[in-house]
Amino acid sequence: MKLSHVKESGEVTMVDVSHKQMQRRNATATGSIRLHPDTIALLNKKLLKKGDALTCAQLAGIIGAKKTAELIPLCHSLALDNVSLSFEVGDAAVTITANAVCTGRTGVEMEALTAVSIAALTLYDMCKAVDKHMVIGEIKLVEKKKDVAA
Repeated sequence: MKLSHVKESGEVTMVDVSHKQMQRRNATATGSIRLHPDTIALLNKKLLKKGDALTCAQLAGIIGAKKTAELIPLCHSLALDNVSLSFEVGDAAVTITANAVCTGRTGVEMEALTAVSIAALTLYDMCKAVDKHMVIGEIKLVEKKKDVAA
């Protein structure tokens, strides 16, 4: 299998996307963090000592998506049109969903995945004083779309 970021010589390279057509691109990723039910209760009531963890995680996820190219060496810098995060708080876990949109020559899946990852890490940080057994769960791409730009 030929890897797009590796030359035949074995050197890494950034993929040249200059020949690709500008398209509207959209990607959605999800992940989760398991928490103790008592931690979920504190989260829901916004009683964690560090403050409103879900709002903080939402902002951190958006910032993370915007900084993806700084974190992943061969990732292209993208002008994001939108990044959104949502949280589904269950009895013992929070499911995080991120959606990233841009008009460009390459996809935004890394930005959506980074947004989920950073949001999960932020929740971990916000809750670590009260919950020593949190587990960040499977982070995955669930959808990737592109449409011809007008």
